[in-house]
Amino acid sequence: MTEPTPSTPTTPTSEPTPAPIPTNPPAGLSDNAAGAIAYITFIPAIVFLLVEPYNKNAYIRFHAWQSIFLSAAAIATQMVFGFALAVFIFFAPLLYTIPMHLIQLAFFVIWIIVLVNASQGKRFKLPVIGDLAEKQANK
Repeated sequence: MTEPTPSTPTTPTSEPTPAPIPTNPPAGLSDNAAGAIAYITFIPAIVFLLVEPYNKNAYIRFHAWQSIFLSAAAIATQMVFGFALAVFIFFAPLLYTIPMHLIQLAFFVIWIIVLVNASQGKRFKLPVIGDLAEKQANK
């Protein structure tokens, strides 16, 4: 048997080269999502302050600190007004329940405002609390 001879020379076929793999693919949450999630409770805010890469981002740190300070203010306000208004519960229950519900509603509205602003990428500063959060975020 004789070996067949190729009639045309073979050239290596050019295959498409694969796309380069990015060295730092985006992972995790966007800044806006992390800023908004920080307001859900103070627990994600604390987590964002402890976990990289979120604790390196000033925007996320600001919203995390503002969430923590807002939660502390809400708890303190509830306690102070709760003790002060508890005296009135014996005399007139409506004098207790109406102010407490208005206070809770006010904190709920503030919470919605900061949550929406954070999700839209805005750095909405609350009076007093926002300044404290900004100082902590810039440390």
